[in-house]
Amino acid sequence: MEILWFLLALCMFAAVLGPVMFRRRGGIRQVAPGSPDAADPAAYGFVRQEELDVRMPGPDQDLLDVLDVVQATQNWRAASQLLAGTPKDGELRWQRVQAFAGAASLELVRRPGEGGAWLRNWRSEAPKDAGAAAVHAEFLVQQAWRTGTVGTDDFRVILEEARTVCGEAALLAPGDPVPYIVELAVARGLGYSHEQFDQVWAKIIDRAPGHMGAHIAALHFWCEKWHGSREEAERFATTAAARAPRGSLLAALPLFAVYEHLPEVNLVQGFYQGLVVTKAVEGAMFAVHAARPDDPMLAHVRHLLVLFLVRMERWSEAMHQFVHIDGHVGALPWTQNPDPAAEYTVYRALAVAGYEANGGNPATLPH
Repeated sequence: MEILWFLLALCMFAAVLGPVMFRRRGGIRQVAPGSPDAADPAAYGFVRQEELDVRMPGPDQDLLDVLDVVQATQNWRAASQLLAGTPKDGELRWQRVQAFAGAASLELVRRPGEGGAWLRNWRSEAPKDAGAAAVHAEFLVQQAWRTGTVGTDDFRVILEEARTVCGEAALLAPGDPVPYIVELAVARGLGYSHEQFDQVWAKIIDRAPGHMGAHIAALHFWCEKWHGSREEAERFATTAAARAPRGSLLAALPLFAVYEHLPEVNLVQGFYQGLVVTKAVEGAMFAVHAARPDDPMLAHVRHLLVLFLVRMERWSEAMHQFVHIDGHVGALPWTQNPDPAAEYTVYRALAVAGYEANGGNPATLPH
């Protein structure tokens, strides 16, 4: 019994002091805000915390313009036009469906009973609009995960409705993978059998075999904390990466698998310098370098890379990623935190401090 208490105390000690020790390694000193010795992210042209966009992982000006119009006027037609003109088989449509659904969901949270009226009107006034059905399905998924508790009746009822709307969206747009990608989250929440999940996945692969967003959504299902295991998740990720053509960001999928299985308390010295993490990070770095600059999923990979590069104390490489992603924080790992912007700025400040502790400064960081 004494050994058990000792181990418990050790875990608590590591959880409390781990972040402190992490920040002190490599000559990084924590100083009071405003101190002349404090590293200043603003010196690098980075966006202030309160101005960071939490809605998206990267810029999409067309989407931002339409969101502004829709939320200001509560008229859904601009959203319908944007989705109608977005290719069905690409990553961008999926991201825009998520963004519209998220905007409506947040409106409803802020103004219960009133927020998101434009989405309700869109569905009722244009029942055959495939975009409206896809956004509605994703909205229901986000509502279930945001307001419900996994396993409760309310949670299941919302996801059952989402599954029905996914079916409607699929009928309205036969070649569109998005309704089935939305259903992957339903499958996770309702606990589909592996056979049921494979049937949904097959429909996605038939329509968009290289869809990075779909692979990330599917990976969640195969993780240990849901309906698979560490081995199954790693196998899914490495198989997809091995089959990916050059230029595909699927080569970065193993890094997402590593992230999903990070220990809550790390007691292994050098864990982030170990072979598994290093190999996954190098694969993601290769994918980033080989990807198209306009790939909509590129920002997702860069955001996750930042977390690992900072924890690996690879300051210069982390700063290079920050140059590309700064301004937007609507992606993993930040969205796992109740305040994504605050979490992001902690890592950004650490990267700046580490970079400067090793001789870097704004003039030496290429933009």
